[in-house]
Amino acid sequence: MLPWLSSPHPKFPTTNMALSSPNGLLAAGGELSPTWLVEAYRRGIFPWYSDDDPILWWSPDPRMILLPEQFKQRRSLTKRLRHGGFHITLDQHFDQVIQACAAPRGADAGTWITDEMHEAYCLLHTLGIAHSIEVHQGGQLVGGLYGLAMGPVFFGESMFSRAPDASKVALAHLARAMREHGGKLIDCQMHTPHLASLGAITVARTTFINYLNNWLPDEAFTLPLSAEEAPMIPASPWLSAIAVEGTPY
Repeated sequence: MLPWLSSPHPKFPTTNMALSSPNGLLAAGGELSPTWLVEAYRRGIFPWYSDDDPILWWSPDPRMILLPEQFKQRRSLTKRLRHGGFHITLDQHFDQVIQACAAPRGADAGTWITDEMHEAYCLLHTLGIAHSIEVHQGGQLVGGLYGLAMGPVFFGESMFSRAPDASKVALAHLARAMREHGGKLIDCQMHTPHLASLGAITVARTTFINYLNNWLPDEAFTLPLSAEEAPMIPASPWLSAIAVEGTPY
């Protein structure tokens, strides 16, 4: 039976209790407050559900990750980075990025970014925990990505493109900033061929959890008892390397 989380404070089952089918489903219930979300991500758990479901928590095995030094930048992307007329910003249009990521794509009219999820991640952004990387071209927002930054780890959530390779441009800038300024790992959650083509790999869930235990130790966090208070998380100084608009690649 799937555990139902009803405690006023986040307390998740151990990730080895997650189901194998559907892969990684761990628990249901709980909240999308900052404290719950921070506790989930640092334990290798993330929410994913549709409007008709309760909050569902996942920790798939294997886990897709991207080590910044393993990002595959093909010559065509290098050319686009240098000559595509892109400008990169950090945290200037978070709400627009998450709205673009939530928009239906192709024949798929649904989205897993529910209104409740949207509101929760915008609050994390206000608290300095969730961040967006925006790609501009010709004065227009044409791509980007968003996720959570905790210490040397970036937990990627979603990305979008309105111009060729625009999401790859955002990821390239993220990978470079982390590679050059102490970042260690980009969590990609689930395997996709697109991310694999960019250098992401799958690792056992136990390996992923060991990475988090090493780089995000318990003593680096302070989780408040009140839902209104902001969690204290380890700083991510590599973010400042993305924050200069128009920095050439």
